[in-house]
Amino acid sequence: MSEKVFVSEENEDVWKEWFKEARKQTLETLPEFIRHVMEDYRFDYGTAVHAIAACSVGAAWAGAEAEGITGFQAGCVMWDFVRYWNHSTNKCGMKLIDYDKMLYPQYEEKYEKVLSKDTWETIQNRAKELLAELEGNSGNNAPVHPDVIAHWKSIVDGKVPFGYTVSENLW
Repeated sequence: MSEKVFVSEENEDVWKEWFKEARKQTLETLPEFIRHVMEDYRFDYGTAVHAIAACSVGAAWAGAEAEGITGFQAGCVMWDFVRYWNHSTNKCGMKLIDYDKMLYPQYEEKYEKVLSKDTWETIQNRAKELLAELEGNSGNNAPVHPDVIAHWKSIVDGKVPFGYTVSENLW
């Protein structure tokens, strides 16, 4: 059995190579790729993250290659991963901002602080639910700061937070 190679953030050439190799994975090569990344290296705090991410990207590429998915479907894969990996309790939706697009004037509307009417209603309904949970479970939940409660109440009352506006003509 060979000694594991230690990879730190300073070994950027090593962990960036994992991502290049991840793009080449198929259903047949994926198990060995994952074994190689996870078993042939030792990691520091940061490179453990890169290793897991590279394995995940490899799995996505293998599945995409097997299924022949479109770019739109790839976007759905990304959102499912984000939702189920790190945001499984999200109730109001999410937005990803690609700041590279700020370099092109045709994308201006993507950076406006505008919510769709549906998203705004979802946020208001969630604030109502959270307030109702507080009232129904007094003393049984972790304390909620009074500023948070006031913020939820202002949302329920129709005050759109953080300088956003609501548009019925969005999306």
